[in-house]
Amino acid sequence: QVQLVESGGGLVQPGGSLRLSCAASGSFVSINGMGWYRQAPGKERELVAGISVGGSPKYADSVKGRFTISRDNAKNTVYLQMNSLKPEDTAVYSCNAEARVRVHSIYVNYWGQGTQIIVSS
Repeated sequence: QVQLVESGGGLVQPGGSLRLSCAASGSFVSINGMGWYRQAPGKERELVAGISVGGSPKYADSVKGRFTISRDNAKNTVYLQMNSLKPEDTAVYSCNAEARVRVHSIYVNYWGQGTQIIVSS
């Protein structure tokens, strides 16, 4: 029904930058909030950044001032610009979107497949 496809992960040196993209496709009526989560080995998944349909962002304290989330509603795409990356940012990053597939249905969470980011020298 709803597919989320991420791109932009990879290996980067400390202090470097990466930009993640996540495009939603499929059969849906509307998308509400979108966001990025990450999970490092041995740790629980955590919210990195979220953004409302109106564009209001929220960030985890650990990434404030370094990461910027944005979205293009016309393209059903959310972005995460990551600057000043640190080794502790190493994790699998997954895209999330709240979407509804019919006019009167509830919003349901959908997930991308995840993309690996490794911050290492």
